[in-house]
Amino acid sequence: MIRRSQPQGTLEGFEKVFVPEKIIVTGGAGFIGSNFVRWVIENAPNAHVVVLDKLTYAGNINNLAGLPEDRLTFVKGDICDKELVESLFSEADAVVHFAAESHNDNSIANPDPFLRTNVEGTYTLLEAARKYGVRFHHVSTDEVYGDLALDDPSKFTEDSPYRPSSPYSSTKAASDMLVRAWHRTYGVPITISNCSNNYGAYQHIEKFIPRQITNILTGKHPKLYGDGLNVRDWIHVEDHSAAVWLILTQGAIGETYLIGADGEKNNLDVLRSILRNMGKDPDDFDWVKDRPGHDRRYAIDATKLKTELGWRPIHTDFDAGLKSTIDWYIENKPWWLGEKEATEAKYDATGH
Repeated sequence: MIRRSQPQGTLEGFEKVFVPEKIIVTGGAGFIGSNFVRWVIENAPNAHVVVLDKLTYAGNINNLAGLPEDRLTFVKGDICDKELVESLFSEADAVVHFAAESHNDNSIANPDPFLRTNVEGTYTLLEAARKYGVRFHHVSTDEVYGDLALDDPSKFTEDSPYRPSSPYSSTKAASDMLVRAWHRTYGVPITISNCSNNYGAYQHIEKFIPRQITNILTGKHPKLYGDGLNVRDWIHVEDHSAAVWLILTQGAIGETYLIGADGEKNNLDVLRSILRNMGKDPDDFDWVKDRPGHDRRYAIDATKLKTELGWRPIHTDFDAGLKSTIDWYIENKPWWLGEKEATEAKYDATGH
């Protein structure tokens, strides 16, 4: 275990490579969080993982099924629960903070949970990290930077200004700012990562790729917002997990790293790829009205992560990754089928 000599978590007391023995993963039963937990257990044999998850609709305890009980402790709880959070932090080396309300459509319909979880929850965690000197990695999104024009060759970098467009991205921007402030003011040892759109197994069916896949599997027409030309920068969730671990263990304290795999594709092309891979006509979908304030393009420049820490994505063939994701949803129908009707009813109520 890395010993902390400073109770407020200053740089002193940390070695070049930080290797935690006990790591808290907030939101570890969600899509990206559970994939990170699996990655750590497979690749960091000396780490014990404590998952703290409220198990909202987006969290699923089955996402952690089959993992060794001697390597994993699950705690059902709220990151806004100060007493619970402090009890866990008092025995931990590090926290990786994935827990967040993250769906843009939901944030537009009701911003309240986003303010509470993404802002108040992050504050509660930071105060516990400050008290116990816990290394803090904050997982964020490229959406805090707003969007880019479709014909703009530039990409987001760590120096891009914050211009969030939605209640969701605004609350994530706020949480990023809190993390930086707790480092500068109190010396909390933090790192931040802002990642592009993830895809892969265990993603909730409200999200773009799994929604299209499960619509096809249940005999529904896939649906596409607006003109379908909005560009997202896709990354496989396993590549994201590897990058987060590298930043946690070798990243410079106080620094931000952008995570992206040069996977820019517009929504229309992604949907048509899904249809083709599932044996359907690539134009067999319905157009629906656009989301309010829909960002046009995201694009990540991950040069800093690559040059300073040597990270490289493994899943660089998007079509192959998409095929394996489709196969996972086909093979794991019981995992998502029970929620499909309710999820689509929510979309129908908004015309999406």
